[in-house]
Amino acid sequence: MAVWLVWLLLVVLMFIFVGIICCAGGGPSSGEYGAYVGGKYWNDPGAFANGFKGVCALLSRFVCQFAYEGFHTDVIAAGTELVGLAASETPNPRAVMPGAVKGTFWRITIIFVVSLTIIGLLLPYDEPRLIGGSGSSASPFVIVLSHANISGLDGRLGERHHLYIGSIIGLSCVYAGSRTLTALAETGFAPKVFAYVDKSSRPLFSVVAILIFGPIAYVNCSDDGDTVFKWLLALSGLSTIFTWMAICLCHIRFRAAWKAQGHSLEELPFKALGGVWGSWFGVIMNGLVLIAQFYVAVFPVGESVSGRDAADSFFSAYLAAPIMIMFYIIGYVWKRQLPKRANAIDLDSGRKSWLTVEDMRTYRAERKKAPWHIRIYRILFSN
Repeated sequence: MAVWLVWLLLVVLMFIFVGIICCAGGGPSSGEYGAYVGGKYWNDPGAFANGFKGVCALLSRFVCQFAYEGFHTDVIAAGTELVGLAASETPNPRAVMPGAVKGTFWRITIIFVVSLTIIGLLLPYDEPRLIGGSGSSASPFVIVLSHANISGLDGRLGERHHLYIGSIIGLSCVYAGSRTLTALAETGFAPKVFAYVDKSSRPLFSVVAILIFGPIAYVNCSDDGDTVFKWLLALSGLSTIFTWMAICLCHIRFRAAWKAQGHSLEELPFKALGGVWGSWFGVIMNGLVLIAQFYVAVFPVGESVSGRDAADSFFSAYLAAPIMIMFYIIGYVWKRQLPKRANAIDLDSGRKSWLTVEDMRTYRAERKKAPWHIRIYRILFSN
């Protein structure tokens, strides 16, 4: 997986380099970027389509939706929670996790934010191929290179990005899905057979169970593939919102339990930069995204709809929310368990770090002796 991520990073860095040149008017004279572009398309037709409603629709898609076609950079942002899953299988989280979290931040900043800013500068939102294109030809990365008349590069990029992203999505989903299924089995919410882990710490039965669903992807080859995909996406479209809201709530509860059970924050080998307030901010922001998505589901962008079309529009955008509520109700009726009090939460099962306050103070005092440039590097990129 690391090899594919490196290739993806190199491809996107190449695009960013070419995109900056094109935006400054340094593209081939035979293309559309032979003259200065700058913020041209942010003025005409504008930076945002469909006003406030369009921003709400974009916000929800930005956070939670896997794009169907094109260069799926959003999966890089939506998969950052995998760092937490990987931590549970790391022998020494104190040494590994800070660098992994910071590296993820920089990859998102470079791959996601910078590349999409360049795309926004080089393509108007009413670009026909963005709206009505199919396959890799609808990728904004491919469209930019095509408009620049950089022959050959757009085709190669179109071929490779499906391979790279498909590999990353497949590997990350199998990894996350199998570990989640194993955790459900260990807590009694899934069949016990999925709790099996072999000598190499691989949840084999869970991996096989997740892989069984892989061939569903071939439904796109049928005539009704778009319809089936739309409803599959509706089932999972808000999953990232619920996932990150749960992560933030778990962090808030963890900090409350840590304090209630007499622990000091100095014992923690790694602390979130925003602390509890950062998690509350995450909960509020995810709540606002859910509200925005509900608004767009009830009042969809474009012409008003009614009757069956209105129901179709609403559930294709918001089906994941009632499904999530239904599973929570089923879980409560089945197990009859409410959230535990802070002083009753189990903080020790599976715990790898048993460092005391004195141990952590000694460790941090040693690190403060490093030269200033080493300390800056550690703050930005390492542990």
